[in-house]
Amino acid sequence: MVELLQLPFMQRALIACLVLGVLLAYLGIFVTLRKMAFFSDGVAHAALAGAAIGLLTRFSPLISALIFSMLLACLIYWLEKKSSLSSDAIIGILFTSGMALGIVLISLRKGYQPELLGYLFGNILAIRRQDLALIVILAILIMAFIIRHKRKLTLLALDREMAYMAGINPDFYQLLIYVMLACALVLGIRVMGVILVSAILIVPVSTARLFSRSFKMLTLWTAVIAESVMIGGLILSYYLNLPSGAVIVLVGSTVFSLTFIAHSLSRKRSQKRQSPTK
Repeated sequence: MVELLQLPFMQRALIACLVLGVLLAYLGIFVTLRKMAFFSDGVAHAALAGAAIGLLTRFSPLISALIFSMLLACLIYWLEKKSSLSSDAIIGILFTSGMALGIVLISLRKGYQPELLGYLFGNILAIRRQDLALIVILAILIMAFIIRHKRKLTLLALDREMAYMAGINPDFYQLLIYVMLACALVLGIRVMGVILVSAILIVPVSTARLFSRSFKMLTLWTAVIAESVMIGGLILSYYLNLPSGAVIVLVGSTVFSLTFIAHSLSRKRSQKRQSPTK
């Protein structure tokens, strides 16, 4: 284990896991409360087009994917306000169009493309110093904003009408959540890939909701589970020589399954104690 921590690429990978674990876990709370799982999945897949644009133009794929995804989030928000289409329909159209554009752009670049495969399936061990610096800086900025406006964002997630009555502009903060979520998803793509990144938004908070009895405990346990899953999955993938993103998701799914089973058994025992004896 000590030798593992001495490897520079593993040091960068662990730092990325620590930072993204907290960021994605916290945003995952708002995603589940606002029922935005399809939004996160759609934006993540469409970000492939942004990464492909960066590679074709010899620009940073991570930065181009960030710009593309944030513009896409703004477009989704604008279409929701200006059209009569449902959010699912809008996201579905843009999600498939973005993914298709990414596939077409990828086909224009001949030969084996390991970096694009990394964006599809994740390759945390290939994170460069400049990528890590960008991940850390943007994650700190997003978390600072979330902490500063925690009450407003929480109220908006729980009850939009109540937030409006409390003097909060729900449209403005919803747009900010869209943009921050798109940004966080792209940062997470370097770890999980476009196919798997939305899992780390959903699995930890879903696990924590099984036993958390308050919003404060939900927040705490979601972060703990996310960090444990990401770091544990990363170390396990290294020793098993398996794709890190896929192993992280499988570890998270295993934790959720075991927690769900334990929670169900606990509820059954509680119901038996409370049931009247004949």
